[in-house]
Amino acid sequence: MSSSYYINQFRRNVTDKYTIYNSLFAALPFSGIANVGALLPILSQACQDEYKAGKNPVQIINDFFRQHTEVRTERDKLDRLFKFVQYIERQVVLFDAIEDAAFDTVNNIQGSGSLKALYNEAVFAGKTQALKNKLKKFRIRVVLTAHPTQFYPGSVLGIIHDMSESIARNDFHTINEYIQQLGITPFFNKKQPTPYDEALNLMWYLENILYHSIGNIYNSIERDIFDHQYDSDNPFIELGFWPGGDRDGNPFVNAATTIKVAEALRSAITVCYYRDIRKLKRRLSFAGVDILIQELEAILYENVFRPTEQNRVHLTDLQSRLIQIRDLVKEKHHSLFLQRLNSLIHKVKIFGTHFATIDIRQDSRIHTQVLLSIHETLKQKTGNALLPENYTSLDEADRLNILAGLQGNINPALFEPGIAKDTLESIYAIQTIQNNNGEAGCNRYVISNCQSSVNVMEVYALFRLCGWKQDQMPVDIVPLFETIDDLQAAEQIMDRLYTHSLYANHLTGRKMHQTIMLGFSDGTKDGGYLQANWSIYTAKENLTAISRKYNIKARFFDGRGGPPSRGGGKTNKFYASLGNNIENEEIQLTIQGQTITSNFGTIQSSQYNLEQLLSAGISNELFADTRIQLSQHDRFLMEELGRISHQTYQQFKEHPLFLTYMQLFSPLNYYSKSNIASRPAKRGSGGGLRFEDLRAIPFVGSWSQLKQNVPGFFGVGTALQQMKEKGYWEDIKAMFRNVLFFRTLVDNSMMSMLKSFFPLTEYIKDDPQYGPVWKMVKDEFDLTEKMVLELADASILMEDDLPGRASIQMRDHIVLPLLTIQQYALHELRKPEISDTEKGVYEKLITRSMFGIINAARNSA
Repeated sequence: MSSSYYINQFRRNVTDKYTIYNSLFAALPFSGIANVGALLPILSQACQDEYKAGKNPVQIINDFFRQHTEVRTERDKLDRLFKFVQYIERQVVLFDAIEDAAFDTVNNIQGSGSLKALYNEAVFAGKTQALKNKLKKFRIRVVLTAHPTQFYPGSVLGIIHDMSESIARNDFHTINEYIQQLGITPFFNKKQPTPYDEALNLMWYLENILYHSIGNIYNSIERDIFDHQYDSDNPFIELGFWPGGDRDGNPFVNAATTIKVAEALRSAITVCYYRDIRKLKRRLSFAGVDILIQELEAILYENVFRPTEQNRVHLTDLQSRLIQIRDLVKEKHHSLFLQRLNSLIHKVKIFGTHFATIDIRQDSRIHTQVLLSIHETLKQKTGNALLPENYTSLDEADRLNILAGLQGNINPALFEPGIAKDTLESIYAIQTIQNNNGEAGCNRYVISNCQSSVNVMEVYALFRLCGWKQDQMPVDIVPLFETIDDLQAAEQIMDRLYTHSLYANHLTGRKMHQTIMLGFSDGTKDGGYLQANWSIYTAKENLTAISRKYNIKARFFDGRGGPPSRGGGKTNKFYASLGNNIENEEIQLTIQGQTITSNFGTIQSSQYNLEQLLSAGISNELFADTRIQLSQHDRFLMEELGRISHQTYQQFKEHPLFLTYMQLFSPLNYYSKSNIASRPAKRGSGGGLRFEDLRAIPFVGSWSQLKQNVPGFFGVGTALQQMKEKGYWEDIKAMFRNVLFFRTLVDNSMMSMLKSFFPLTEYIKDDPQYGPVWKMVKDEFDLTEKMVLELADASILMEDDLPGRASIQMRDHIVLPLLTIQQYALHELRKPEISDTEKGVYEKLITRSMFGIINAARNSA
């Protein structure tokens, strides 16, 4: 259907309903709320009108209170502002629920990218057998991360879910009750969450959404494409999990936490199975079957409510019992309710007893530090040196040979509490989890900041020092290449590893598969938007070539964030655009924060987005012969665009006021004070803030809250303009029309720009010190907007996605007063005469304003 149809559906089912249900907030019977509900629309309108008139946030807030309230003291003003913040937070939740309820009316569920459309395309092209063959080996892995951009606690997620269902039914009375519930439900943590808390929060999605949506997709493929004749072990979709295992820069994650999270995951999936068995029991009431069902129910009950080492159910036992029940139903009871039983069997096949695979992640520099610490401790306590004294000064080949010879069974108890002890305990913990939850429970070790083959072999050596046998190491060691330099060096690093006899032997045990992670987030932070994406694309091509040279299957794991600047946005289009020179056996990607809520917040949206990913990866290979690939001239154009944009971004990044500009005018310094995450906002423990230690989330998120979105567009306009001046404009326009990869980059940059709003910070241009920085950003934004609109032959940003554009604009409208309040508080903090007490209140206001802004943006960090 046409874009106009879906924008009309959006207006009818989202915009109009929000207007109706939002009016209920004004009648909430809680202290101070009614008055706020009456005044907030006035403040919202004032923000829209007065930014157009050139006023700044301080003027807007002060004028509002002077003209529309009796409030005159700063204390009363702040009290009212905090109430506005609470109110707007709940408006965002209401909008989320309404948009979720309207998902199937504003999206073409069975359209392009769905499994149904994929199957129909395969039938039309005479490629149904090719589709089946591809499905037998292709899979996607969605990895939920511990990144601190998911603000909704489980209680609020439940309200959104339940309210969406009521809105879909137009159940006005129940909706009103949920709105009242929102009024008194806390939205934020009073204390910093632990890594275990983060894990439990994310498990809400596993149990309530992904368990069902992934099961539905499997059933659909097995039924509609394979006609119930599916004979492969491939589960199509797998889940990964970082909370409790991601140690990179998080001092609060340890081995005990990892094991505890693994147990929680096992318990969660057992609960899901127990619920399904209870439902099946009501249908499978046949002679003989009923007894087997009751036995299995009792076993699962014990595992849920009275788990012990002795009664732990194992995957093989669970599967054999279900198959026994299935055989009996088929043989003696006419296959009645067989599909419901098969659905549970499929889920057990997908989720096992682990639910999601915990990944361990640590920075490469830590592993070097740990090995040196082990060396010193063993030398002192046993007299046996582990490494040569000049280890760190040796060349790469010598260090690889030394690492290859290390083995043992080191007892972590020899070490004092610290990073060395915990690293060793973490490696032993992987073995414990595999024993309890199966190998799939924890079988990957990700090395952040991987810069050499030594970084990989150091991890291999640590496993060998913890007793893992050379030919019995069921763990994938995953290098993560992030910076532009590391991406360029990745091919050479993997070549050294592939030709090292010990590591080659390890890969033989891993069925000649090598997972390689590529970091969009830090890549963009380091090199800018265009250069990062092009560097990752070419790195994948080079890594595919070097892997194929040694008969190794490369599996690429993309470290994507929420916004387009960090690899988010229209992700499925990226995977559909990859050429034949990039290995395409799996799609693996991280999902985080609000992106989990927006893409996987309901069963329907989750199923839709997972199907889009599956279809993108499969169609990329299946129909590659019908799609235009990058030509050599296209590559030249991309190289030049990347180079120019990189230079432009580097010049801005190297500006002496770059970091202080962010610290003064954005909430960069307050991410760590928001109690939204267990880990610090930066790596390292030093007091000062260095750019290289700054995490991608607060970096990108701060630009987003500043409504300038630098990481998503800066350098793009300059690159396009310079290439146009060199006479390549028609070539670039042709590439935009014909090459999906480039078009997706531009489309996602448009999304970043649409989410920008420069009138919010226009006051900065008059600052004698920071005005030139603001103008530099605004000039590049204006240029980029002009160039991409000309390139796309469009009059407005996101012209080809009107419902998506309307959603962004509606959300920005809701939080405009919140953004204004945040800028007001930041301004007050910059006053030299501010007292410590006042400073604390304004900092709290800034922190509180972050929640609603980020939740509304859905992919801002």
